Amino acid sequence: MSEDDNNMEDYPTEIHDYLAAFEKSLGSVDEMLKTMMSVSRGELLRKVDPLEQAKLDLVSVYTLNSMFWVYLATQGINPKEHPVKQELERIRTYMNKVKEITDKKKAAKLDKGAAARFVKNALWEPNAENEHTSKTTKGKKRQ
Repeated sequence: MSEDDNNMEDYPTEIHDYLAAFEKSLGSVDEMLKTMMSVSRGELLRKVDPLEQAKLDLVSVYTLNSMFWVYLATQGINPKEHPVKQELERIRTYMNKVKEITDKKKAAKLDKGAAARFVKNALWEPNAENEHTSKTTKGKKRQ
C-alpha cells in the first residue's frame, strides 16, 4: 500500500478533486506572497500612485482577512458569527469606493465645443436659394 492510498482513506473520495484544487490554489497564493515579499513595501509604494497604493493595501488586507476566515472554518468556528465578517464587509465598502473613483477616471469626458459643432452641423438650416425654390414648387399645381 502506497502513501497516496493511505491518504485516500483519511477523507471521502468525493472531495479529492476539491482538495487538489485547494492545494493548487494555496501554492498560487504562496508564490504571490513570495513575489510580494521580495520587494520592500517602501520601494513598492514609491513606484505607484496613491490610488494604486490604496488598491494594494485593500487587496492585502482583504486577502489576509479571507485567509483568517478559512482558518476559522478549518478550526470548526463559524466565521459568519465572528467579527472577521464585519471586517470583510468594511473592506469591501472601501474597495467599492476605490472602484467608483477608478471608473470616474475612465469615464469619457464631454467636449462641449465639439458637441455644439456636431449638433449645429447636424441641423438643417434653409438658405435663401432653398427657400425660393421650395416656395415656387409649393405654389405650382401638378398637371
